[in-house]
Amino acid sequence: MLLRGAALRVTRPRVAVLEAVHTESHADTETITRAARRALPSVSHQAVYDVLRVLTEAGLVRRIQPAGSTARYEARVGDNHHHVVCRSCGAIADVDCAVGHTPCLTASDDHGFVLDEAEVVYWGTCPDCTAQRITQ
Repeated sequence: MLLRGAALRVTRPRVAVLEAVHTESHADTETITRAARRALPSVSHQAVYDVLRVLTEAGLVRRIQPAGSTARYEARVGDNHHHVVCRSCGAIADVDCAVGHTPCLTASDDHGFVLDEAEVVYWGTCPDCTAQRITQ
């Protein structure tokens, strides 16, 4: 199990939060709390915060915080990947390490976002928001 491999005790809150992070990619703490409570209804907000801190420190979870956004958590760790963030709705998607003539300025996969800025986090507009703008 991941927790034992990281020399962490296996507790019900840790298992519930870790499963929530695996299920809810790029989720904020509120979303993770709701997901964890489906498995463990008694888990408190404070316990979720504490578990996320421990999991992040152990390298089992990655914490990201795009400018102007709340902290988000993901289970994809240990590789060199970036993120693309929609300026309109805040959707986040993973992008593998940048390719192109100038590193980190061209995303390997923009997931249909229209990119307009790069700072390790790529900023743009997701396909759904782009479609809404076109139909308005």
